[in-house]
Amino acid sequence: MTDLSDTKPGSRRSPAKLLALCGLILFAMAAFVALGIWQIERLYWKLDLITRVDQRIHAEPVAAPEGRNINPADDEYLRVKATGTLDNSKETFVYTSTELGPGYWVMTPLMLADGNAILVNRGFVPAEKRDPKTRTDGQLSGPVTVTGLLRPTEPKGSMLKSNDPATGWWYSRDVAAIAADKGVAKAEPYFIDADATPNPGGSPVGGLTRVVFPNSHLSYAITWFAMALMMAALLAIVIRSELRRR
Repeated sequence: MTDLSDTKPGSRRSPAKLLALCGLILFAMAAFVALGIWQIERLYWKLDLITRVDQRIHAEPVAAPEGRNINPADDEYLRVKATGTLDNSKETFVYTSTELGPGYWVMTPLMLADGNAILVNRGFVPAEKRDPKTRTDGQLSGPVTVTGLLRPTEPKGSMLKSNDPATGWWYSRDVAAIAADKGVAKAEPYFIDADATPNPGGSPVGGLTRVVFPNSHLSYAITWFAMALMMAALLAIVIRSELRRR
């Protein structure tokens, strides 16, 4: 470790050592400033995202896109509606924990008139309501219109557990995998989180989408800028110490 205060009175560092030390401090200071600026840019990006998403979720619903890949930056949380027939025989249950407790999302294919399908998260049911026989009133038949928020697929599983189609355990709403497991052809590459419109019998419970965007960028920026100031103070100490020796 470099000794910033030489123990020998009047001793001086060699120019090469002094230059290397100052260069190292300047490099660290520049890096911390760059990280702080980057966090400020991320802050403005996040605030803009929050504003745009807030506008989407409160806008009038538009027709759900068909036959195209979505762009999460432009389409996620878009309020959409779609009309078709629910294929209740192909329900998939995705484990979740909500404000209502642990249970399952009920994912049901909505079969469209053109033969395509949109996977719909109809809402939450507790474990005791997983069996469709316990919520027959909510097994809608005939044409229905679903309104909700467009969400991109969630491939593979959660951070802790992977989806296991063979055993029927799902931990994320992986559209392609669920469609393949249930034999749903022409599934759109997204799903719809149904809104809070009550289902007959009260189940499933929709409208539980959590729209949360962690925003700690300002505190991170302050931390990086504070580190840069510490490097500036350290550089001043080194220079003052060398001037005193000289």
